[in-house]
Amino acid sequence: MPNPQSTNVETSSEIQRQKVYSISNVLKFLFFSSIGIFVFFIPITLNGTSSIPLDHIVTWLNTTFPSVTPIYALLVILGGAIYPFVTKTWNKNPFNIVFSILKVLGFVVGLIIYLKVGPSWLMNPNIGPFLFDLLVVPVGIMVPLGGVFLALLVGYGLLDFMGVICQKIMRPIWKTPGRSAVDALASFVASFAVGLLITNREFKKGNYTIKEAAIIATGFSTVTVSFMIVVSKTLGLMGMWNFYFWVTLLVTFAITAISVRIRPISKMSDDYYNGQKGNPEETVKGNYIQKAWENAMNAAENAPSFGKNIWDNLRDGLVMTMGILPSILSVGLIGLLLAEYTPIFDYLGYIFYPITALLQLPDPLLVGKASAIGITEMFLPALLVVKSAMVTKFVVAVTCVSSIMFFSASIPCILSTDIPITIRQLVILWFQRTVLSLIITTPIAFLFL
Repeated sequence: MPNPQSTNVETSSEIQRQKVYSISNVLKFLFFSSIGIFVFFIPITLNGTSSIPLDHIVTWLNTTFPSVTPIYALLVILGGAIYPFVTKTWNKNPFNIVFSILKVLGFVVGLIIYLKVGPSWLMNPNIGPFLFDLLVVPVGIMVPLGGVFLALLVGYGLLDFMGVICQKIMRPIWKTPGRSAVDALASFVASFAVGLLITNREFKKGNYTIKEAAIIATGFSTVTVSFMIVVSKTLGLMGMWNFYFWVTLLVTFAITAISVRIRPISKMSDDYYNGQKGNPEETVKGNYIQKAWENAMNAAENAPSFGKNIWDNLRDGLVMTMGILPSILSVGLIGLLLAEYTPIFDYLGYIFYPITALLQLPDPLLVGKASAIGITEMFLPALLVVKSAMVTKFVVAVTCVSSIMFFSASIPCILSTDIPITIRQLVILWFQRTVLSLIITTPIAFLFL
């Protein structure tokens, strides 16, 4: 005789399964993910310019409202300057104190440039106006707007689907759990800030060891697609956007596969946070596609409402922009002034010169200088090679992203997590990643450009 309780459980389970696999969830997954893919990865030609839709939207806004966008950017910078004091995080640690002061400095610099009342060295077209008009304003528009479309790309199951598909390769190649595939992709596609938040949360829950958390934080948490678009546009690479994006992704992940096997990452601890036991993941067995589809449908089912999803991502994008823009006008400006008016980065460029010369790159010393300056702010290398050969521009454009670590944003973010990693280790990792990026990217550039 059938057990009524068992029958009820089975019926409830079937109802839940039908709910998860509903036409509504399938359409949400396919429709919103497709829009996200289109906006970020499908180039279209408008007014004789081939670029992705997101870049066309930003260009339209910037050209249609030329008097409004600088004021908007200045207001965002002001918000970024006061945000640490409003949230009372400005004195949390020495880094917060330093960067909070630098953000205030960034607002002062931005105001001076906007009012055109600065000294000649600041109002040099290649310094202040270049940073503000060609970098700060586009980034100020691109990141929040990109956040809106990222809500569609990552919010309805696409990353969860890809996470399972990638699970089988994560451990053997990158020495991280399969679940880190979603984290890695979110870090690369969404933003390093989002990726680091996910990584730190999973680390504290015991889902990552110290080594695994360090690998993800320093190996995948690079700048978002929106920043890559700005670099690409600055260097005239939008005509080959998809090639640039995929090469950068592959180079970034290839370098991580190498760096996990050498010091300092290889010697980091396999313990869990605060000595807890940890939660080793259960490996997916059987039909990966079926499990990936199940995860995607669950993500679509549990996704917040469309309006909330858009608002949350827009808000996060604005907060992130408030943190980045003042840093560009303070740390970035300091780096650019040192590059323009002092020989310090010329000297540091000699560290990379033997490598760039052996690789037979055009302007090997300039590439060495650009590589060295990348540790201050990831945009600065691109600014140094704007007038260089296409091969040089492509190599630098990839390297400034794949090196991951820079003092104006990502390094303070990593240090603000609970992952026990030092500045010395981060600088060593930056150097390793920069060298490997030059070595891996250069042959690709010569072969295909």
